[in-house]
Amino acid sequence: MADIRVKICGLRSPADVIAAAAAGAVYAGFVFFPKSPRHVTLDQAREMAFAAPVGLAKVALVVDADDALLDSITEAVPLDMLQLHGHESPDRVAEIRARYGLPVMKAVGVADEGDLAAIFDYSTVADQLLIDAKPPKTAALPGGNGLSFDWRLVAQRRWLRPWMLAGGLTPENVAQAIRLTNARQVDVSSGVESAPGVKDHAKIKAFSDAAHLLAANDGIPRW
Repeated sequence: MADIRVKICGLRSPADVIAAAAAGAVYAGFVFFPKSPRHVTLDQAREMAFAAPVGLAKVALVVDADDALLDSITEAVPLDMLQLHGHESPDRVAEIRARYGLPVMKAVGVADEGDLAAIFDYSTVADQLLIDAKPPKTAALPGGNGLSFDWRLVAQRRWLRPWMLAGGLTPENVAQAIRLTNARQVDVSSGVESAPGVKDHAKIKAFSDAAHLLAANDGIPRW
């Protein structure tokens, strides 16, 4: 059956991980950024990683992390992917990918058409791209702000790598976002929370159900 791949980011407990998997998510995101209300310790992330069922990809989100931090994360937590959500240059993305031997997803913030060039730059070095809303200059967080962008900017576009749509997605608007952009993968964090950093398991299921139901009804092909 045709499907959409869902990523639930900012999980903070084994129960969150199990709820994401039960809802049909393919990716589980663990945030390693102290300023975020979704930040987890190495011990928390390790416990969640071991709770993850087979088939759920465990993704570590970092922001401009140095090698020391990445070493500690990758040594302590069994991971399937690294997500770079800072100002990492294409060279730094390539360096991290080579050093750790893990697939790398690079987040690119979009506010207007001028931001799209960076997507092409990173598509030559990253395994996947996460296209997110560009945060305001005053924002404390690079993502997870519950903000969306004009989805028409990326509608029906193709890049060299698989990409994931993020930014302000909710159970109520994810179907519209997929239909407009033709995204095959979607990422949500604050859109399935009852409070900052507190995942609502019913909202996780509603989000995943909305994405999968659209794919089933519209016959959207796999990428």
